[in-house]
Amino acid sequence: MTRPLGDFSGGQPAGPPFALEEGGRMLRVRLDGGTVFAKQGSMVAYRGRVDFAYKGQGVGGFLRRAVTGEGQDLMKAEGRGTVWFAESGSHISIFNLDRDALTVNGRSLLALESGVKYKITSTSGGLGAMIAGGVFNTEVSGTGGVAVLCLGSPLVLSTDEPVCVDRDAAVAWTAGVRTRVVSTFKLGNLVGRDSGELAQIEYSGRGGFVVVQCGETPAAGTTSDKT
Repeated sequence: MTRPLGDFSGGQPAGPPFALEEGGRMLRVRLDGGTVFAKQGSMVAYRGRVDFAYKGQGVGGFLRRAVTGEGQDLMKAEGRGTVWFAESGSHISIFNLDRDALTVNGRSLLALESGVKYKITSTSGGLGAMIAGGVFNTEVSGTGGVAVLCLGSPLVLSTDEPVCVDRDAAVAWTAGVRTRVVSTFKLGNLVGRDSGELAQIEYSGRGGFVVVQCGETPAAGTTSDKT
């Protein structure tokens, strides 16, 4: 190593207030007296005067403790400084909303800016939904950035023509896109089996899209199992 160690230091606060560090596996959020909501436990570093809270009282459903359908909690960070968020080396994608909405698999939601609100939604499908499991999601809406975790670089598929995606591979999709649980298996074949292949989510709707990660397992660190 011939360069001074200081030359390798990164994480400078310049640039957009809600952005990715080089490599796309760490989210940098610059706070100037504002607030950001993030997956509980995802903060890896911070600089400045920043307070973190894991609970909040409901103010229009925005400051309350948010438990997503996949069991992930959101924490609140506010103050002045820079905070870095990451999750077990997972790839991170940022979606910038402009008075529109996006639905995110609860396990895949990393962080959202204060101008973005959220609510819990579910996927229809009757018996198929019960078999598929994990059909509760988080709908985010408003104006601001939303950071989503992915296993590898994501694939974005149009929903102009219906597309079926494994429930663990879909990480986000356009709010308003129709979803339903479908299965190519007969009921007799489902007994005693728990594979995600038994049921998939069908996405359809003109002008929409679904974001698919490159694997059928949750991104690293996003499993809903508690050990």
